[in-house]
Amino acid sequence: MVQKKANKPSMQRLPVTQTAAASLAYPMLPTLGVGTLDSYIAYVNRVPMLSAAEELHLAQEFRRTENVDAAKTLVLSHLRLVVSVARQYLGYGIPHADLIQEGNIGLMKAVKRYDPNNGARLVSYAIHWIKAEIHEYILKNWRLVKVATTKAQRKLFFNLRSNKPTLSALTPSEVEALAKALDVKGSDVKEMEMRLAGGDVALEGDDSDDESAYAPIAWLADNSQEPTEMIASAEADTLQGPKLDQALMGLDERSRNIVQSRWLAMDAEGKGTKTLHDLASEYGISAERVRQIETAALKKMCSMLQAA
Repeated sequence: MVQKKANKPSMQRLPVTQTAAASLAYPMLPTLGVGTLDSYIAYVNRVPMLSAAEELHLAQEFRRTENVDAAKTLVLSHLRLVVSVARQYLGYGIPHADLIQEGNIGLMKAVKRYDPNNGARLVSYAIHWIKAEIHEYILKNWRLVKVATTKAQRKLFFNLRSNKPTLSALTPSEVEALAKALDVKGSDVKEMEMRLAGGDVALEGDDSDDESAYAPIAWLADNSQEPTEMIASAEADTLQGPKLDQALMGLDERSRNIVQSRWLAMDAEGKGTKTLHDLASEYGISAERVRQIETAALKKMCSMLQAA
């Protein structure tokens, strides 16, 4: 039980009524890892609500002095709002506790940025921050591949299923109606419907011993150790090593330098370090003549490699 003397300093710092001060007297919130979700929800529902005057005083105190106790009271009194908002997103397969946790982060961000002088209540301001954090968390964790990246896709992700008239695939007229209602393109509606209809498949499947269980990894072949692949790989290594050097040495110095500058010396973008015009200036010939020398040298090298 919290002693009255322990609350005295907080009561003196905050210009709040007895109801708001009582919220500071609550013990520390139980963590979801120790207690249960039901006990947490029961706890936050017992935290007293703040009146408009109490909320205004606390918000002004926090903005003026950054009093952590004032921010704590504002957060505690709105935790039940986070639980209510998080419950609306249970259909996405994310645990309720995780949604509440992310919503609480949004609530704390809202309290930090809330300006009581704008005339709006904190609940009206905070709900947008709470939903934003929950939306971001769902989009990051709903699928392995992110299903919504643009603004239109995010809008469709959270509204398409609730606005579909039936559970079956959308007809062209329904696509057009939904696109008009949500102010997006019809192609975006079709694409999002296809993404939502798809699903992730675990590469290694489940842990059961059932022989009929499907595991995609069992159907993936590794061809790197296949005999013909190993022979082909060895031949490629040889052609790109000693045989290539031997073919280069069979060229005259100018032809060898042109081939190396154009094909074997790559820059950061994967292109040759010198252009036809660069080599033309270097040798005092035309760019067309450099191209002809390059073509003849490559043909000679191919013949030498095939004969090797």
